[in-house]
Amino acid sequence: MEEQHQLKVKVFADGADMEGILRLAGDSRIAGFTTNPTLMRQSGITEYEGFARKILDHVVDQPVSFEVFSDEFAEMARQARRIASWGPNVVVKIPITNTRAESSAPLVRELSAEGLRLNVTALMTADQVEDVAEGLSVGPGAIVSVFAGRVADTGRDPVPLMMDCLAVLEPFPHLELLWASPREILNVYQADAIGCHIITVTHDMLGKLSLRGKDLIDYSLETVEMFYSDAATAGYLL
Repeated sequence: MEEQHQLKVKVFADGADMEGILRLAGDSRIAGFTTNPTLMRQSGITEYEGFARKILDHVVDQPVSFEVFSDEFAEMARQARRIASWGPNVVVKIPITNTRAESSAPLVRELSAEGLRLNVTALMTADQVEDVAEGLSVGPGAIVSVFAGRVADTGRDPVPLMMDCLAVLEPFPHLELLWASPREILNVYQADAIGCHIITVTHDMLGKLSLRGKDLIDYSLETVEMFYSDAATAGYLL
C-alpha cells in the first residue's frame, strides 16, 4: 500500500454506491470523487439532489463531480449553477456535446467565466480537448475527462491519445487531464508514467492497488491454491 502513495497521478473514486463513497471518504489514497447519471441509475438513486447533498455532508475536503442531465444548453446552464451552489468542493460535469452532437464549448466558456469549476466529460479525441481548453482557461481551474477506456474498447491504444491531450493542455497549467473509464489497474500506472493528472478508479478496482509489486511466484501459488480450495469446497469428483 505504501508504494501506491508514490504515484503522482491522483486517484478519484468513480461510482454511486453511497456506502462505498462514505467509506472511501476517509481513505488517504483517494483524492476526489466522480459519478454520473448512469452510475446513479444503476445504484437505484431516484432523488438526485438528496443523494448529492448526503455525499457532500461527509466529503468536505475532496472535489466531487456531479453531472448535468439536460440536453438543452440553457437548461444545462441552470442545472450547472444550481449544482455548483451545493458546496465549495463541487465540480460540475458538462458533456462535450448534447445528443445532437452540438458542441458545449460556448457553454463551457460562459460557465468558466462565471467562476464555476467544471469537469468536461465524454471526450475521446485531442481535437475535442482543444475545442474546450481555451474556454476553460478563463475559469478557476477545470478537469478534462477523456474516456481512454472506451477508446481502448475500440481496439485503439489510448496512451498516445492521452499524451496528445496532455500536450494540448500544457499551456494551461490549471487544467487537469483525467483518464476516464479505465479497464484495469495497469491503466493507473500507464497514466502515471505519461504524467496524466487524474485517473478514475471504480470501487471494485481499488482493492487491486495493493497488488503493486507483488511477487509473481507467490501470486501464482495463491492462484493454484484458490483453484484447489474451490474444487474441494464444491466437492467435485471424477
